[in-house]
Amino acid sequence: MKTWAVANHKGGVGKTTTVVALGSLLAGRGARTLLLDLDPQGSLSSWLRVERRDGVGVEALFREDPAMVMERDIRNVLPGLDLLPGSAALATLDRQPVSGRGLSLRAGLDAVRDEYAIALLDCPPALGVPMISSVAACTRLLIPVQTEFLALEGLGQMLRTLAMVERSLARSVPWTILPTMFDARTGAGRRSLEALREKYPERMWTGVIPVDTRLRDAAEAGTPAHGSPERAGAAYESLLAWLAETDAWASAGAAA
Repeated sequence: MKTWAVANHKGGVGKTTTVVALGSLLAGRGARTLLLDLDPQGSLSSWLRVERRDGVGVEALFREDPAMVMERDIRNVLPGLDLLPGSAALATLDRQPVSGRGLSLRAGLDAVRDEYAIALLDCPPALGVPMISSVAACTRLLIPVQTEFLALEGLGQMLRTLAMVERSLARSVPWTILPTMFDARTGAGRRSLEALREKYPERMWTGVIPVDTRLRDAAEAGTPAHGSPERAGAAYESLLAWLAETDAWASAGAAA
């Protein structure tokens, strides 16, 4: 099972949108897909119309037997697409000592490894147990970066967190920058994208996710992000094709 974590220290850069879009595209192609909502704000759960309750879902992974939690709390949201919901109580994990919790997420994923082709982790925009556990458990890290100056600052923080996790694991974690909310009409957007490509030429997805106000409509309606928004939808189709190629993993093989 592939595990892609979608993370950035800055909020509002398109993490949840990316998880919903890629997850629904993968499921639509026959790859059974699991989404995990690790953000206390619970945007992923809200988008997919799954109730958030303390003591249920991702939070419970860190307090109970992970295999039991996965069996009990995973919810189906679309054909081939399941969700382990989040809750506001995830924000309290760092204040409550729980022995061995750093391994809980990996244990939960291991318990369902034979049931899914891929898991997508929607991470919180903050350093803590959920984000660190996600980066440590993933086979690939996707970093959405809004093409604006302040978002570039958040990228630096994210890369410092990644370096810390890699030192702890004594191995490297493959990572890719995804330029999001790109507006070609603005000089700031064009300059930010150029700066990213100059500084991280080997780590950049070759395309961009454009600004598309219909993504907000998709979230309000609780529908997949790639459905009605044609501009962003086409971009996410291209992103998935690129990820599949660079990950040496084809959708057909994942569905098997």
